[in-house]
Amino acid sequence: MATAPAPARLSAIKRLGWGALILVLLILFALLTWEPLFALDPGPPPPARAYKADIARDSFGVPHIHGATDPDVAFGIAWAHAEDDFSTLQETIAMARGRLGALSGQEGAAVDFAYHLLDSRGTATRNYAALPADVRLLIEGYASGLNRYAAVHPGEVRLARLFPVSGLDIATGFALRQPFFFGLDRTLGPLVKGEPFEREHGPVLDGSAWPDYAHGGGDMTQSPSPPPSPPLAALPIPMGENGALAGSNAFAIAPARSGDGVTRLVSNSHQPYRGGTAWYELEVDSDAGWHMAGATFPGMPLVALGHNETLGWTNTVNRPDLTDIYKLVLDADQTHYRLDGKWLPLEKHRVILPVKFGPFVLPIPKTVWRTQHGPAVINARGAYAIRYSGMGNSDNLTEYYKLNRARNWDEWQAALAMQGIPSTNFIYADNTGRIAYIYNARTPVRKPGLNWRGVLPGDRSDLIWNAIEPYSALPHYVSPRSGFLYNSNNTPFTAAGAGSDLDPKTFPPEFGIELDLTNRGRRAARLLTATNPIGRNQLEAIKYDTGYERAGYVAAMLDAVAALDLRGNARLAKAQTLLGAWDLKADGNGPADALAVMVLEDAMAASYNLRQAPDARESLAKAANHLMRYFGRLDPPLGEVIRLRRGNLDLALDGGGDTLRAATSWDKDAPDGRLPIHHGDSFIMFVEWPAGGGPVRSESIQPYGAATTRPLSPHFNDQAPLFAAHRLKPVWFTRADVAAHAVRHYTVENR
Repeated sequence: MATAPAPARLSAIKRLGWGALILVLLILFALLTWEPLFALDPGPPPPARAYKADIARDSFGVPHIHGATDPDVAFGIAWAHAEDDFSTLQETIAMARGRLGALSGQEGAAVDFAYHLLDSRGTATRNYAALPADVRLLIEGYASGLNRYAAVHPGEVRLARLFPVSGLDIATGFALRQPFFFGLDRTLGPLVKGEPFEREHGPVLDGSAWPDYAHGGGDMTQSPSPPPSPPLAALPIPMGENGALAGSNAFAIAPARSGDGVTRLVSNSHQPYRGGTAWYELEVDSDAGWHMAGATFPGMPLVALGHNETLGWTNTVNRPDLTDIYKLVLDADQTHYRLDGKWLPLEKHRVILPVKFGPFVLPIPKTVWRTQHGPAVINARGAYAIRYSGMGNSDNLTEYYKLNRARNWDEWQAALAMQGIPSTNFIYADNTGRIAYIYNARTPVRKPGLNWRGVLPGDRSDLIWNAIEPYSALPHYVSPRSGFLYNSNNTPFTAAGAGSDLDPKTFPPEFGIELDLTNRGRRAARLLTATNPIGRNQLEAIKYDTGYERAGYVAAMLDAVAALDLRGNARLAKAQTLLGAWDLKADGNGPADALAVMVLEDAMAASYNLRQAPDARESLAKAANHLMRYFGRLDPPLGEVIRLRRGNLDLALDGGGDTLRAATSWDKDAPDGRLPIHHGDSFIMFVEWPAGGGPVRSESIQPYGAATTRPLSPHFNDQAPLFAAHRLKPVWFTRADVAAHAVRHYTVENR
């Protein structure tokens, strides 16, 4: 067979080489450009309306936003927040479009998968027209503020075709994030990854499952339910506090217990210090009567917690069982599932997740399924459907707005009774001296006698619940005899002290109410009960307390370490002796404080998530080896180890992972071995209504400053020294005070 002459062969090879190079370049170009072209169409902007907001910045850069109408104020909220953190706000919008992976890589793509699996956009779309007109006007004003800022600052836009933002985008963000407040990630995690989960083998929940204990005695760490699965590392939804390292504290003190006739409310949320769930402080004031000071999240056009002239509230995460898992029976080709003896089609949707890798965005195909139960996951272990509280509902937007507008107890409670917000505890106080704690949960009406904490048969339609328990049936306290209320992510059955606490046996196990205690809950109960009166100084001392109770996981870990046979390991034996003499405080004054806080870290996480306790020897070795490697000693001062760091800021902190002065989690990759805190005490607010009807007073603090992602701003870190020193700053609330203390004043308009 004749062969081509050598020059011809070389020419063909060159042509093939050039063709391959061109093909590679085309592929690279496609990976650089495809995502915006195929992304969800942002759609039309909100209807054209004129907005005008006046913004005053105080000496700490906190925005005080005034407008003639509530939508004007919402427009101003978006603008002010964008001035301080436009980068994170864009991530919340990308999340509401299923595009977070194009910004944040694999972690963002996991959120995008949840967006598709839960049909968040579909939920918002189906409900949008039914939202009250004033709610739509509010979120459209907020969207318009974001659009205006993007138009004026195009160089800050991180993702093509992300704008314009619509009210539907804001509603979608709420639909996506709400179920992760009560831990839906702990259910989705094992299912998506195909891992075993303890719910498959849980006990039947009948009345005998409740533990028998007396207030002040016994140990409620043993829940009647099996432990939920660990949080999903591959599905980090950027909302809420659930996960290995979480928490919040809340306190309300009635005039009869305060000693000076003052009603006090303390908000002490524990959130990440940066990112999509970092608090943003603000004060809003419209001529239409909306007036609040407090904090909000990126993407939220309302105050999430805070106060007005007459009332205030704060929140802590609760962990009711609001999610059910059903094992499906599929046919041979996995296209139908059986329900009541009939085969129904299994809805199947192919989605593309954009995943950023370096400069490229890769299209990753995934499949999501749905059934009459709700979203479904098929893995190597079978097919499972999920039903969760609030599924398909968008009433949380309306409820938050009504809470923001409430002026008295009746209006506020009527808003909460909507049950649009699926979970979170609400702790309340007002100018009449009333204090209250509502265990808020959109609890399904479930058939009694079944193991709802386990895996349910998926072929019975009578197990697909649709109704919810009435608001009046939830655990709640109103002005208890003790004169105080608290919650630190503990069971609601310890909240007001002996003689005032609720009895868990009066609530059906199908409600799925958690029974476990945190160290903070134990500590708060002891300190509040033992303190009378609970005045301002006493309340501050309780809030900033760094003590541990030798109970629960703390006692278990300390006892386990003490029981170790460490002969032959001089380092660990010395650490064991040091820890054995620890004074149970993380105040930075004891030689064992750093070692103890580090040893208890994993035990705290396991306890909070009801997982198996970590190995005591491994925990001790990990802490001791770290301290020796970076500090050359087992007993460095706590403040040298845990730090408040950002940019040039580097301050000593106190507290621990589950102390009332919370330093919950830290970055572990600092080159000098220090442990910069990134989650714990975050937005703190003390609110007071004086005796005799005087005007409300409040003070607040944040870990860093108002300009959360603006390193060149003087307000990037300016609150940090006060935060580290347990000090607060004033909140300027009245128009006169805002005018007197504003250092900058400007107007923004939608022109």
